[in-house]
Amino acid sequence: MSTLRPTLLLALILAAAVSGCASSKSGSVYSRDQARQEMTVRQGVVESVREVTLEGTQTGTGTMAGAAIGGIAGSNVGGGRGQVVGAILGAVAGGVAGSAIEENSTRKQALEITVRLDNGQLTAIVQEGDERFHPGERVRILSGRGGSRVTH
Repeated sequence: MSTLRPTLLLALILAAAVSGCASSKSGSVYSRDQARQEMTVRQGVVESVREVTLEGTQTGTGTMAGAAIGGIAGSNVGGGRGQVVGAILGAVAGGVAGSAIEENSTRKQALEITVRLDNGQLTAIVQEGDERFHPGERVRILSGRGGSRVTH
């Protein structure tokens, strides 16, 4: 039992650390590569805003951490060959659970913002929902190497 606790703790810390590394898709967050890069600015009016969900990431870390934890837990079942079978089944079940936990914990709420540009063209951009936009509101669309974003 003394080796189980440190290993379990290490796996949980690793899973938590990696889930915090997900990049932001916010209209207010720029990557380091986007700094000092020229962006095209277009202006328009918000036509509609719809809440959507950004799917979570699958880096494999959740699967590996879950498999490690499940394998360790499963190896405590039975004795002899039963421990091996328990470890294998525990690793498979833990991997599936770890993958699902990683995907769910990195899923984010977002907005699909449809904008009628001043030239009459209609465009839509999906970004994290950390800022609110309303139909009829005047906005800017910034486009560059890192994609496009809607800002006030």
